[in-house]
Amino acid sequence: MKPIPDKNILLFKSCLISTEYPGVESSTKYVFDKLGIEYTIDHDQSCCTGLGHYSDVFDQESTTLIAARNFDIAIKNNHPNIVTMCATCYAINKKAAKLLNNNEKIREEINTVFKECYVDRKYEVDSIDPTENIFHVVEIIYNKKDKLKDLIKIELSDDLKIATHHACHYCKVFYNDTIGGVRDPNILDKLVESCNLKTVGWFNEKRTTCGAGFRQRFVNKDLSMKVSSEKLISLKDVDILIHMCPNCHMQFDRYQPYIAKKTDNTFKTMHINIMQLIAMMMGADIEKVVGLQTHTIPVNIKAIKNEDKWKKINKAKEKLERKKDKKL
Repeated sequence: MKPIPDKNILLFKSCLISTEYPGVESSTKYVFDKLGIEYTIDHDQSCCTGLGHYSDVFDQESTTLIAARNFDIAIKNNHPNIVTMCATCYAINKKAAKLLNNNEKIREEINTVFKECYVDRKYEVDSIDPTENIFHVVEIIYNKKDKLKDLIKIELSDDLKIATHHACHYCKVFYNDTIGGVRDPNILDKLVESCNLKTVGWFNEKRTTCGAGFRQRFVNKDLSMKVSSEKLISLKDVDILIHMCPNCHMQFDRYQPYIAKKTDNTFKTMHINIMQLIAMMMGADIEKVVGLQTHTIPVNIKAIKNEDKWKKINKAKEKLERKKDKKL
């Protein structure tokens, strides 16, 4: 397995996480702190352009230019290990680093833009290694999974059916850097197991995309929803689907009611990011840290063996329901 850092980490902010599921970021910071992982966040860091890039708004050179800027921020901050919470950020940054290191023409053009804009930035060859400096957050936690077991405080019901959705931009782009396999991806399954829970393991649609397809969600909505519905239908008996990418999370969580109505189905599947699950299992505040109130599909965990923690979770859920009632 490739070397995984636990310090000098720049936690790369995600536009979708910040706007749709901020609890993923607060959960990540909570888990990092509990595991003793040293990191920083730099608010000068900008979006990776992923949504715009895959919608043909940003061309490759513009996207690489922005990546070079973010890389320079990480290096000057003495935190060159870039850790993303979004699979798209992961793939975008790795591709940009490869281009900057291997394509002299692009590198010189980008450095010329920096110079012409009077920006004190310059990308040097190999200053960011796509394999040794760019990671997805699940890899950081996977490296600490044995320590993670000792920090779990919550015990969920044994009869919960949990499945995992491994993001395409983690499993299907840079195969050689992936941990946990690509044909039957299981890095999320291993992390769930570290929380003293079990997953259903392999299922027929495990490797199927979420269906979002970036702009396809809007320009080919019927096709996008068809792919998503096929996966949801295969998961009708599953209680929780674990995610590692906010775009996938949003596709299922936000559109599940629409798909249920469109296909005349009833779905019970709840959607949780892996970092939210881990933080919750460590005993983090459900509202202030885990942020389950931002989800479209209510997260109602069946039963819990730790009564004190269960009461705390129930109180938080009741509070959320009162807030929703007031809004209505």
